[in-house]
Amino acid sequence: MNRATEKIEEKVRLDRWLWAARFFKTRQIAAEAINGGKVHLNGQRTKPGKEIKAGSQLRIHKGALEWEITVRVPATKRRPASEARGFYDESPASAERRERLIEALRLERSMAPRIAQGRPNKRDRRMIHRFTGKSS
Repeated sequence: MNRATEKIEEKVRLDRWLWAARFFKTRQIAAEAINGGKVHLNGQRTKPGKEIKAGSQLRIHKGALEWEITVRVPATKRRPASEARGFYDESPASAERRERLIEALRLERSMAPRIAQGRPNKRDRRMIHRFTGKSS
């Protein structure tokens, strides 16, 4: 079925829309977030089966990030990310706040010391042997 013949519903379940708009990887994870109070519909806590329509206001918390969006298209089919961004409008204040937080997290991650992962290489083994006093 191509995009022109795809049926767009008037109302869609909230968990299904969050999955279709790519906020969550599965509907189950979306439903858990809704039940956990991480998603608010029109300023109120809600249930996964609540129907949303164009113009509905959503506030979504996912980790440290937060989106304040208005639903534009009540789609039921999961589309590529570039198309899924067209399912909603994000408020400019929300986008700016989220971008600042992402940049701060990126800066913090770059300043954190790197912890060696995996097996020691030849140089590391030599330093370990020197430190422990073992020589082969």
